[in-house]
Amino acid sequence: CNRMCPSYIALHGYDGTGGRVGAANVPAEYRMLTVKSSPARDAQVDAYKIVDVYVSMFADQFNPDAERIKSLYLYSAEPGTGKTTTAAAIINAYLTAHYIGSIQRGLAPVERPAYFWDFNGFNRPRVPDDIAAPAAARYYRTMEIAKHVPFLVADDIGVRDATDAFRADLHTVINERAVNGLPTVYTSNVPM
Repeated sequence: CNRMCPSYIALHGYDGTGGRVGAANVPAEYRMLTVKSSPARDAQVDAYKIVDVYVSMFADQFNPDAERIKSLYLYSAEPGTGKTTTAAAIINAYLTAHYIGSIQRGLAPVERPAYFWDFNGFNRPRVPDDIAAPAAARYYRTMEIAKHVPFLVADDIGVRDATDAFRADLHTVINERAVNGLPTVYTSNVPM
């Protein structure tokens, strides 16, 4: 499939910044990344053995009798080990499996079957009012997406200096997803 292929356009948009990958909020530098092409793969051989098995289960999202897709926690105390890169490759695999699996079964693919939620942009105290109001609206809109999207990547959840309110919001999202059996990939520098 190339840039003129309808499936490519459905996943990436006409210019490579839209489609389901864009709706999933996958960062631009990771939009074309796959589990096989991930630069973290060579340095994290053992982790990628687990990742390969994990993504092989994505076709099961269409089988009501299959074991549900579980959540995954990608941890390293050190920054720069490839957690975010790996999570982005995983979400891209999910988006592709969802799109192809839907088409193969004569179903309409969901416009946003997955979402990449980056915690770095949240939890900023003392923000000026003219910035805070639109940021709060975006924050709560994103939180609603994160609660209900079929597959979520929660990137960098180990915010050490988070406010109690932010922790409560995070708990609400995690709890909503857990009680509804929605798979989540977490990345963190904090042990589980």
